[in-house]
Amino acid sequence: MADGGAEATASPDSLAGMSSEVAPTTAPDWPAPVAPGPLDATVEVPGSKSLTNRYLVLAALADGPGRLRGALRSRDTLLMAQALRDLGTTIEDDPEAPGDWVVTPGAFRGPRAVDCGLAGTVMRFLPAVAALADGEVRFDGDAGARLRPMGPVLAALRALGVGVTEHGEPGHLPFTVTGTGSVEGGVVDVDASGSSQFVSGLLLTAPRFARGLTVRHTGPTLPSLPHIEMTVAVLRAAGVAVDDSVPTVWQVEPGPVAARDVRVEPDLSNAAPFLCAALVAGGTVRVPGWPAATTQPGGLLPGILEQMGATTRLDGDVLAVTGTGRVRGVDLDLHAAGEIAPTIAALAALADSPTRLRGIAHLRGHETDRLAALSAEITRLGGQAEQTADGLVVTPRPLHGGTVRTYADHRMATFGALLGLAVPGVEVQDVATTAKTIPDFVGLWDGMLA
Repeated sequence: MADGGAEATASPDSLAGMSSEVAPTTAPDWPAPVAPGPLDATVEVPGSKSLTNRYLVLAALADGPGRLRGALRSRDTLLMAQALRDLGTTIEDDPEAPGDWVVTPGAFRGPRAVDCGLAGTVMRFLPAVAALADGEVRFDGDAGARLRPMGPVLAALRALGVGVTEHGEPGHLPFTVTGTGSVEGGVVDVDASGSSQFVSGLLLTAPRFARGLTVRHTGPTLPSLPHIEMTVAVLRAAGVAVDDSVPTVWQVEPGPVAARDVRVEPDLSNAAPFLCAALVAGGTVRVPGWPAATTQPGGLLPGILEQMGATTRLDGDVLAVTGTGRVRGVDLDLHAAGEIAPTIAALAALADSPTRLRGIAHLRGHETDRLAALSAEITRLGGQAEQTADGLVVTPRPLHGGTVRTYADHRMATFGALLGLAVPGVEVQDVATTAKTIPDFVGLWDGMLA
């Protein structure tokens, strides 16, 4: 068995209540199509959610109007845009440039209410922005959002002198931030072991604090470091001075945030299910707009897929992944790219040898407990998956059809779609949850297979 010991595998029955409690839906289950043969497809992947929401926050904090080109329009980004509008920012569509958002900063004001939905970026990025408002800002979201940890962000704001009132379970939604129009800033310690968003949410607003901000990570692990590097990169591109020369310490100088005209990269993690389809079905899938260099964790995909049996080629800005229909098991540390773990777990369930995924204990605090959900759903279809202290061990077994529960988690839905390429009779519950980050996943998936 894998190092660190294996915990009891969650059974389908043990998670049966999660789906109905977190994501009630009356929509019929979606029959995941079986691949008709080797693929030959080009898939235009929408813009990055992570970059879109970071750019939106910085544009709202900027010293003048800005523009976002190719911004993702999905539930998470629409929630972010609406929350910033409610706080006093003007965000408008440009009728002469469809797909662009024009952002004009305004004074942040209260009292207001922010609907976080199930978006971690909204619930963790905007409390620091709300601290700059002139009154109370109440945060709440979906039932599943109330399960996601918020304690480190709230503790950090309190340490900076910001008023925070919790209305339910401590360290979770709902809560109210009482702003006074300004934050002094200084130095704050944060345990970001549960999510890199705890750090990013403070860094994004830090240049607007009177003394700037130094954030020191105090926890034993730091997942998804590329997402913090992404935050640092977008801050620097907006003219903000950030010193990250000391590991796990970030110092942001106070000063203006430059208004910018930016283009959003495609979401490389959302490209993962489509590129992985080439391994499952054979053939080639291409994604245009792939950057030569990126801070997105999905940029690690080509190397990972090559380990699992694919060949990859970057021709200009088009990434092509070619597979044979055979998938190799691997031993992977995904601490830097945990968001693609559900997709890799689907490949692992279809592989020719066992797979161990490590460094992803923090996935227990995502949209759902992803480790428990993946273990349960692989087991439900006849496979074998065991949770470890920091990940999963997947041992391939013959799979059969059945319903894949998604637990209101978009990546569980794409996980089910990928399994369905090779396993007849797979149906995905609440496939519409993919709208969180991919507005028309089913249309794109059908188009790839056509």
